[in-house]
Amino acid sequence: MRFHIPNMSCDGCARSVTRAIESVDADARIAIDLGNRLVEVSSDLPPPTFEAALAVAGYPVVPAAG
Repeated sequence: MRFHIPNMSCDGCARSVTRAIESVDADARIAIDLGNRLVEVSSDLPPPTFEAALAVAGYPVVPAAG
């Protein structure tokens, strides 16, 4: 699943996003494209689980195409 995170703009943001994702699935595979503000997550959990965790962390998401 891919998410667009409009306010992820620095390495610190990327670390916070990673921690939020790992807080709900420590085994999730995470790839961050900071330049395009995209996060790709490989997990068996459904997207809303990650959307909620990211929103609580201050990084509301928009599902990304593809």
